[in-house]
Amino acid sequence: MRKQIAAANWKMNLTFHQGEKLLDNILKADIKMNPHQYTVFAVPFPYLLMTRSEVEEEANYYVAAQNCHHKKNGAYTGEVSAEMLHSLAVSYCIVGHSERREYFGETNAMLAEKINLCLQYFVTPIFCCGEPLAIRESGTQNQFVEAQLKESLFHLPAETMKDIVIAYEPIWAIGTGKTATTQQAQEMHAFIRSKLAGQYGPQLSEEISILYGGSVKANNAGELFACPDVDGGLVGGASLQADDFIQIMRALK
Repeated sequence: MRKQIAAANWKMNLTFHQGEKLLDNILKADIKMNPHQYTVFAVPFPYLLMTRSEVEEEANYYVAAQNCHHKKNGAYTGEVSAEMLHSLAVSYCIVGHSERREYFGETNAMLAEKINLCLQYFVTPIFCCGEPLAIRESGTQNQFVEAQLKESLFHLPAETMKDIVIAYEPIWAIGTGKTATTQQAQEMHAFIRSKLAGQYGPQLSEEISILYGGSVKANNAGELFACPDVDGGLVGGASLQADDFIQIMRALK
């Protein structure tokens, strides 16, 4: 069975002590992940070591960075490299979140470089893709997402591609309170899997986890995760509330 993942993206929220308290409250729930179930906490850079320390004794709980730079090293003041993440034993890194694309001008070609560096340093990328509202309204969302996949991922060989996690995030549903219907979510996840199958074959496409990342909440996670091609969620606002995220974790298949 594919990995089912509840990934918390704290974004630029919480003080250090608030983050500690949130993690403690979630871990107190003592949710035992099944072998195919994973919980990942994508926290701000200053909290990586604290989070790793909190979860390292827990089975199938991991820490993620929210970003890394697209160059190996150099004079890039304020940036963090994939090699640095590896040196901290950080397991995952979000790559290409829509907020990074929109606010920081990240391109598909730049994201391909980030993917390569993450894999070089044994950090599993959570690659984000998804369309803005204008593209959805024009009915060209499939072509838009396919281009993101082709330009950032499809240069990878099959033996490397199997290590990628994909997160589909309809940009029009992030932080807006809107959520894609379960039909819309399943349709796009199935489309992404079909493109993976076309590029790498059906067997490998069935091994890759595809998360949904648009306003996942405690009250809709079960319905979304029940879709056959939805393998969990990349969760924003609801991951900042212990009770909500615990319910989302429990909703995993």
